[in-house]
Amino acid sequence: MQQLIEQAWEDRSLLNNCEVAEAIETVIDQLDRGQLRVAEPSTNGWQVNQWVKKAVLLYFPLKQMQTIEVGPFQFHDKIPLKKGYAEQGVRVVPHAVARHGAYLAQGVVMMPSYVNIGAYVDSGTMVDTWATVGSCAQIGRNVHLSGGVGIGGVLEPVQAAPVIVEDHCFVGSRCIVVEGAHIGHDAVLGANTVITGSTKIIDVTGAEPVTYKGSVPPNSVVIPGSYTRHFPAGDYQVPCALIIGQRKESTDKKTSLNAALRDYNVSI
Repeated sequence: MQQLIEQAWEDRSLLNNCEVAEAIETVIDQLDRGQLRVAEPSTNGWQVNQWVKKAVLLYFPLKQMQTIEVGPFQFHDKIPLKKGYAEQGVRVVPHAVARHGAYLAQGVVMMPSYVNIGAYVDSGTMVDTWATVGSCAQIGRNVHLSGGVGIGGVLEPVQAAPVIVEDHCFVGSRCIVVEGAHIGHDAVLGANTVITGSTKIIDVTGAEPVTYKGSVPPNSVVIPGSYTRHFPAGDYQVPCALIIGQRKESTDKKTSLNAALRDYNVSI
């Protein structure tokens, strides 16, 4: 399948070939069942499977617009909706929507929310009200994506890593995680924290600040912050994220955000 998809990526006329079309459909079906992933952990960190991303991109021109009827609701799109939630052990609250090609593991709960094609959401994770999981994002086990969280999607460039939120993370209300940012396991993001590929993430727990970009270390407790930056027009405050402590071993994996932050006398 990989060879066929690589060839079609270079020559789009091959999309008219039945064998190529079948390979693309098979990849999307395997993504839907969790048998393939756009990115996966490896001994050297996370590996991006570029050819799988290419299959997702080629799936769009392969499909035609169609009307999708769901009771009294109507949609008009190229990608069908995900099905078979009961058999997969997934709880889906109206009006939650996931597209075909997104994987939801057993025990996932979707409040009224959205999960896009190519995404992977592992077992026990809660996608809370109006949270969105973008295309190809990778969400670990027992993660809580709180209300209004925006997890960005990425399809192009194909070599770009997707957003990764590892196991047992707690992402507070209205947080934004985009541009391939990587949130390490057991991290806690306070409400309204924004993590992009270029956001300064400053560890202020020691005598000297330590700055990261695009990656939150495991077990970190993070809140929104700002730092002073000089511009020709004067000095202004620029948003950043502050690591104010470490999640303690005694903290329950499913603790609320407020409880995790209370250890550091932060009220959000």
